[in-house]
Amino acid sequence: MNPSAEPVSETVLDDQDKQLLNQMQFDFPLSDSPWQALAEGMGLTGAQVLSRVRKLKETGIIRQISAIFDTKALGYTGTLAAARIPDARLDEAAAIVSAHPGVSHNYKREAEFNLWFTLAVPPGESLDDHLKRLADEARFKDYLALPTIRTFRIGVKLDVGGGGQKDKPETPPKKYHHRSEPAELSQQDIDYIRALQDDLPLEEHPFKPACKALGVGFDEMRSWMQKMQEAGVLRRFAAILRHRQAGFSANGMVVWRAPDEHIEAAGQLAAKAPEVSHCYQRPCSDAWPYNLYTMIHARSETDCQQVIDRIAADLAPLGVTGHRTLYSTTEYKKQRVRYFIK
Repeated sequence: MNPSAEPVSETVLDDQDKQLLNQMQFDFPLSDSPWQALAEGMGLTGAQVLSRVRKLKETGIIRQISAIFDTKALGYTGTLAAARIPDARLDEAAAIVSAHPGVSHNYKREAEFNLWFTLAVPPGESLDDHLKRLADEARFKDYLALPTIRTFRIGVKLDVGGGGQKDKPETPPKKYHHRSEPAELSQQDIDYIRALQDDLPLEEHPFKPACKALGVGFDEMRSWMQKMQEAGVLRRFAAILRHRQAGFSANGMVVWRAPDEHIEAAGQLAAKAPEVSHCYQRPCSDAWPYNLYTMIHARSETDCQQVIDRIAADLAPLGVTGHRTLYSTTEYKKQRVRYFIK
């Protein structure tokens, strides 16, 4: 079973809404008048596109429109964590965890470790100390720290116009690359990050407030964003959707046991599945013997299971023999980390 925290109705969308949402997820125009740019080829005016976007935001399908930065490139350290908490105290503990500004995702999942969250901390601060402090405050002793060892795929684009996701992985900008080391950021860079990480205002010239706050023109801001993409700091500027309102109600994190000698091949193979939005290698232990993680968003558990079965068949020749699906049953928190907050 995969019940949500609250009943969520799928938003009814027409074809132009679907086209608009798909384009905004990965190809949001960096323009002084992005709504007009989006309207081209749709038979709409910029004002009509803005009106539709406002409605999609009001109904909850669009969660946020903003810059999406690479956490590690900004010098932050982070981890996925899982805690084992008695059900009677789970909501209370989850609220304490969610209050941490570095926690962006926090879910109840169907497993013995039943609270799963992501934690990121600023440069110069100890991730272990923050995690231990959370454990003390939320009163859980049994927990796992599962930092990323290797990233095989990251980035979700929900094909709201079809039955699944697009038939190819996220394609980052041509000059984008994942950095192995944090970037050297100036104070001006940090000011830009602060200005662009928040939700884009839904007005005719939405970048104007940020430009005014920074004292720059739009062309200068766009040049900075392009430079940050080339440097691997800015992944993209995009709309982020709420999965369930978009019709993707089955959100399963599938954990796999891959032999060490085949983990890279297994990760590369699993990441090719179009329904997989995230694919990572993480540490395993006797308490939790899974080292390959795939995140799958599907319209139903039946659809999700079909994807899992297909991936399992592909991975079997590599000796990947065990896996579990951990559905999210309660979403306690989901939002982007706000970097360099004062």
